[in-house]
Amino acid sequence: MANETNTPNSYDGPPDYRVVGRHGMYPEVSHDEIARFNFLAHMNRHLSTKVMPGVADAYGARVEPAFRKTNSRDFADRHEVRKALLADPMFQWWSALRRATMEQRQQAGRWVTLRQADAINARAAELTDGDNRLMLDADLEIPRYVAAIDHHCMPGSYHTELAQGDVTGAANYDIGLFATTGGMLGRYNDGGGVAVAKWVKENMPDFNPKRILDIGCGLGHNVLPIAEAFPDAEIVAVDVGAPMLRYGLARAKTMGVDNVRFVQGDVSKLAEFEDESFDWIQSTMFLHETSYRSMQEIFAETQRLLKPGGVVLHVEQPQYSDDMPLFEQAMRDWDAFYNNEPFWTKMHEVDLDAYMARAGFAPETLIHGGVAAVVDADVFPEAANDDEQEDYGRKAAWHVIGARKEPAGAVQ
Repeated sequence: MANETNTPNSYDGPPDYRVVGRHGMYPEVSHDEIARFNFLAHMNRHLSTKVMPGVADAYGARVEPAFRKTNSRDFADRHEVRKALLADPMFQWWSALRRATMEQRQQAGRWVTLRQADAINARAAELTDGDNRLMLDADLEIPRYVAAIDHHCMPGSYHTELAQGDVTGAANYDIGLFATTGGMLGRYNDGGGVAVAKWVKENMPDFNPKRILDIGCGLGHNVLPIAEAFPDAEIVAVDVGAPMLRYGLARAKTMGVDNVRFVQGDVSKLAEFEDESFDWIQSTMFLHETSYRSMQEIFAETQRLLKPGGVVLHVEQPQYSDDMPLFEQAMRDWDAFYNNEPFWTKMHEVDLDAYMARAGFAPETLIHGGVAAVVDADVFPEAANDDEQEDYGRKAAWHVIGARKEPAGAVQ
């Protein structure tokens, strides 16, 4: 008898890797490499939807009751929860599989790009050499919060170059996001940027920025939808990683986006840009990869660089709050301890409103909202944004924190 659960309408897994958008910088991917990415995408989806609920069950049935019995009290904070979870076999199993899957994803992408490194690097050079939309700084000092960490197990993080004109690290990042997210960011991994542009259009219908700064842009996958949504605007995308910027411009050119300039720089020290020279400053899932000191400097720089009436928006995973269960906080902390994101735990506990106020933004100008990745529903499963499928850190839904800069002389 046929199994009714195998009908097309019942499938809720990731889309096939072969639907991923192939722009002009996309590396060639073989049959076996596609199969490997498909496996990793399905494993990540399985871990978040099938295995992680077992961790929650173990917490309720074993971990929390045992702690309460031993200590005659409830957990005081997420750190106590995390340490208690470490001793439970269900958490150990889920955590080990999740870490192994991330490492396999990085090595899968790394193999694809390194085996054709010469061709990828040559293609990027052909597209970018002599183009004044790429501005690199060979003397830039890479901030320690980048240089000291292979973020999310990515060998060499965002900045390491294996050869002159290298873009292989950026290509690896681009082709593997599908596996990490299970396709939830869309064909071109740009569902977050599409969502931000859509949110701005809907919530600020009269906002018509002429100059936009994207900080911590990476390879620009989130800034291109913004550039397309505001085609008359000049977009400046800044990152510390030269490979990301080379690849980003080459990628943008093959996708027909020509109003973005890619600039290498430390976004906490942007002295090359004049005061009040941008209408909109944007970051997307970037703040958690900075540090206490640099984040405050970044907020101060955005205040300096914004024109009166301009807007800054930061898109991030939600902050820890009193109404967020301690179990959820502890699970979200996983990325800090086991996925090479050390500032993740601290960044999500700070009072961002207070940081914005300290940078000079008036409390009444603060902006709060939320976005979820916008993808092609005909290709990508709607279940990807199902509220019941939260995986505490990788779901394609984020909070927005920002502010509008008041004109000089405005009444406080």
